[in-house]
Amino acid sequence: MIPLVKVGMPDRDRLMPALEEVLYSGMIGEGESVYRFETDFSNMFHLKNGLAFSSGTGALHAALHLAGVCDGGDVISTSMTAEPTNLAILHAGGTPVFADVDINSGNISVESVAEKISSKTKAIVVVHYAGIPVRMHDLMALAEAHQIPVIEDCAHALGAKYAGQGVGALGDYAIFSFQAIKHMTTVDGGFLVVKDTSQLQDAKRFRWFGLEKGVAREQVNITDAGYKYNMNNVTATIGLMQLDVIQQRINAHKENGRFFDREIANIQGLSVPVFDVDAEPSYWLYTVLSEDSDKVEQALKDIGVMASKLHRPNHLHSVFECYAGPLPNLNEYYQRMIHIPCGWWLTKEKREQIVDVLSNVCTAR
Repeated sequence: MIPLVKVGMPDRDRLMPALEEVLYSGMIGEGESVYRFETDFSNMFHLKNGLAFSSGTGALHAALHLAGVCDGGDVISTSMTAEPTNLAILHAGGTPVFADVDINSGNISVESVAEKISSKTKAIVVVHYAGIPVRMHDLMALAEAHQIPVIEDCAHALGAKYAGQGVGALGDYAIFSFQAIKHMTTVDGGFLVVKDTSQLQDAKRFRWFGLEKGVAREQVNITDAGYKYNMNNVTATIGLMQLDVIQQRINAHKENGRFFDREIANIQGLSVPVFDVDAEPSYWLYTVLSEDSDKVEQALKDIGVMASKLHRPNHLHSVFECYAGPLPNLNEYYQRMIHIPCGWWLTKEKREQIVDVLSNVCTAR
């Protein structure tokens, strides 16, 4: 079965000696490997003020805290995402306010965000869903007009760009995820980007119990409760090795995604995501829109290709149902969408077979 998502690791001959070195170095917690990874990752993706975290969820919790959500308030978000996006809002003490989505891309709708803004709004969280960048120019203009900070959730979108600028460098805060099945993994891990340099020390304390690294423990003073969200040298070492191969992997995702953009768009009865002309997706997943997504899923399963809706809209979970309101575009989008693989493991022969099968399914209908 060709998987929808897949774990990618660096070459064994390079990774294992590096891991052995750090494992027996006597320093496996947060240290120089973490700080070097922060620098190298930031340089590669043109980010400023970047900090490594133990997870993308921890990084998002930190972003929400720094944005002022720690004392309550509303956070406008999307229900069309992995659950941790909105669980982090609850962790921070905020209230999720679900905006509707753009029916053609699955991304949060700027127009719906505008309708949801109120005097209680403390932050806006945008998810570049499936690797497609949100309409960031319009979104940032709206947020700036209301003086509301924007947090980019880039968990799906490593390597994506908007108007020539990499995602993660557009909002007031941004997070990335290095969880097992993302474009790049450190087994688990995350990354926080903070636009305001003056908040860096607060972010560092937040990820380490409220303590400040470099200050003797008998002299340090905790002023606010922090968390155990720091990355360690072992996962950072994996990250450093991944940086040698990640651009090649991202390029493979993009090549396969663009192939599907061209070919599936020509199949009668199917449609593909439509996004801003300034957006350059990194295609973590590829989304096909159909009036019979179950039939598409079964046809691909028959040739050994996994397809799935993957995420359940968050407002359908009991923990979020009290925040749910009318989301007509999301409901229609979710009914029609199905994700298919487009990652580095998908061969040219298999992607062509996928297109042939989808064409035959629609012709048979």
